[in-house]
Amino acid sequence: MLLAAGRALESLPPDLAAALTAGKVSQEILNRYISMSASALLAPLMKIPGFRDRLLADPQFFVKVAIEVGIGIFTKSTAEYAKRGSRFGDELDFVAANVMMALVADFMLVWLPAPTLSFAPKSAAKQGALAAFLASCPENAFQKVPAGYKPFTVAQRGGAVLRNGAKLLGVGFGASLLGVSATNALVAARQFLDPSFSPPNAPQDALAMSAAYASYMAVSSNLRYQVIAGVVEERGIEALFGSRSPALCSALSFVVRTGNTFLGSLMWVDYLRLIGLQKAH
Repeated sequence: MLLAAGRALESLPPDLAAALTAGKVSQEILNRYISMSASALLAPLMKIPGFRDRLLADPQFFVKVAIEVGIGIFTKSTAEYAKRGSRFGDELDFVAANVMMALVADFMLVWLPAPTLSFAPKSAAKQGALAAFLASCPENAFQKVPAGYKPFTVAQRGGAVLRNGAKLLGVGFGASLLGVSATNALVAARQFLDPSFSPPNAPQDALAMSAAYASYMAVSSNLRYQVIAGVVEERGIEALFGSRSPALCSALSFVVRTGNTFLGSLMWVDYLRLIGLQKAH
């Protein structure tokens, strides 16, 4: 296959070449790598391990990112318009801050639980037992085992949930802290420049809201997106229709992810009310 594509083994990334020599790369994956590396759009990304590992495991990865981000822009903008009404145009600075926070979170919710195909050796040198264990875990708790690799243990699959939960805890806290702080700062600046301006709501507690969003992403969002990516899409939609109709897979992913976003929005409001950060009227 390499000769037919005009490629030599030495032209491959070292980790991929080593895995190919060891018999850990299937014909399908090698063909996928050659095709994507020949694409003007994907070639630069295939040189970045994080993107390459996800694209080799799931050629529809960027479609899912586009779906999630597109849904996020639409739903968040719609919610902002519904909340602000006639003030929407005058408060685009606040809207932009809130939408940017949501988009960072949406991207990471696709990136972290996405199935991956990594060929880099897992070095245990200078690592503690916990770090070495987490390094051996898959990115998605439910992803299929790549050809030539040992099956993941139940503990490793459980570790994937905990590891991604810890990452989403940090992502959620940082994204929320940035968004809430920016919004509060914009409100304060507008009040300073225009004393007649009266904000519709009191400034939010940035730390409390960030802690709430972090815990919500680490638990609810983490579990829902793990199931969506590893069970519903990889083991369900793509197993049934992937080889026959990629377009149908994309359409079904759009439906599933839209429903998941709607469900997540409802659960987020309920969670805020449960912990007392938003009072039900």
